Amino acid sequence: AIGFALAVVHPAAGNIGGGGFAVIHLANGENVALDFREKAPLKATKNMFLDKQGNVVPKLSEDGYLAAGVPGTVAGMEAMLKKYGTKKLSQLIDPAIKLAENGYAISQRQAETLKEARERFLKYSSSKKYFFKKGHLDYQEGDLFVQKDLAKTLNQIKTLGAKGFYQGQVADLIEKDMQKNGGIITKEDLASYNVKWRKPVIGSYRGYKIISMSPPSSGGTHLIQILNVMENADLSALGYGASKNIHIAAEAMRQAYADRSVYMGDADFVSVPVDKLINKAYAKKIFDTIQPDTVTPSSQIKPGMGQLHEGSNTTHYSVADRWGNAVSVTYTINASYGSAASIDGAGFLLNNEMDDFSIKPGNPNLYGLVGGDANAIEANKRPLSSMSPTIVLKNNKVFLVVGSPGGSRIITTVLQVISNVIDYNMNISEAVSAPRFHMQWLPDELRIEKFGMPADVKDNLTKMGYQIVTKPVMGDVNAIQVLPKTKGSVFYGATDPRKEF
Repeated sequence: AIGFALAVVHPAAGNIGGGGFAVIHLANGENVALDFREKAPLKATKNMFLDKQGNVVPKLSEDGYLAAGVPGTVAGMEAMLKKYGTKKLSQLIDPAIKLAENGYAISQRQAETLKEARERFLKYSSSKKYFFKKGHLDYQEGDLFVQKDLAKTLNQIKTLGAKGFYQGQVADLIEKDMQKNGGIITKEDLASYNVKWRKPVIGSYRGYKIISMSPPSSGGTHLIQILNVMENADLSALGYGASKNIHIAAEAMRQAYADRSVYMGDADFVSVPVDKLINKAYAKKIFDTIQPDTVTPSSQIKPGMGQLHEGSNTTHYSVADRWGNAVSVTYTINASYGSAASIDGAGFLLNNEMDDFSIKPGNPNLYGLVGGDANAIEANKRPLSSMSPTIVLKNNKVFLVVGSPGGSRIITTVLQVISNVIDYNMNISEAVSAPRFHMQWLPDELRIEKFGMPADVKDNLTKMGYQIVTKPVMGDVNAIQVLPKTKGSVFYGATDPRKEF
């Protein structure tokens, strides 16, 4: 219900034209992960975004129909419902259909993001029709936003399930628009799309069990890798925000993102050494290389066992129930409003997830992330991601359900929320609201939020050798904390004050 509703009211990230991941914990102790990530179309090739000289063609993997991977969201929602749901699809999708048919009021922030995407929308006739008022006028705060064609598509899904998207009328519309606009997704791609049930990556941090997403997401692996390094230090002794604690975490992040650039990819296509990356001994080796008062320049960091530009307009939701079940879901169309290209007659935006592949080894993606051959484009392959839907258990019971959008910053955002609760004894609202920082190996800079760091801490880090870059905000967390009581449990929810739709 949440996923389909967000596809209507949050088109910058909520979607049926994208994909994502879910981590699920059941009251019986079972932990599972669902991969409904987009796939490269059958006609996709390794060098499809390069010119004849082997150079990257600007924007080709970011805007338009060629930038889209085969969507997985609808298949993912159906798969979760069929396996673990207690209600019918028709009950869950009806509120979204009504929102699309009747419309909703545009918020101030949504009016701003629509205006920011204006020039991209104007390139595509369908998006011009859907995201502007008559005369190509911008939507303003308070305007009613009605999406009749999207309602028709959702009704097809309501009646036929996922087949209503991957086959029949909607599939015909997708293929027709692809052929008309230079895209390569076909009805064969759509009909053959499949979700993957995977084993989540599982680690521990100071006695808590961490359950997160496995490849093709890098999120869970590197989240646990960084926590393993931090576990070697007594962070609580120095307290939240201490420059030495930030230094330890930042250096652990630096190594993790260096490892990400080489080892991470779709585990169905390449061998990903997850067990080695989350090994406590490897973390201790990294910790022992951290100099107490000096940075290690990224130019000196190599992937530790031998030999990143990712979109931030993802969205996340967390769910937990009184019986001890929980699900953490992160899904996306990559950049804000995805590829900016809509399917004419179907009313939804396409993702631009092809940009999450390594378009050319060593070339940064939309989020500045550098990748290698392990994440090269191949037909049917799923691109690497940083999405980190996570569940934390305490005494084998649900303690935290957490995730965030933010592109390459997702991993470090989720990491800091978990650390804030466990290391600094914050409640979930405090943990989500607290200032954040981010280090991703390349570029070699420590990013901080504009409101987020006292001058003396910033001075200490600068003296250590960090190049500090200020960003407006990082992440948009949705989280739940579950605290046991004598009878039952108390659930505390937290949404991030940083963003709104």
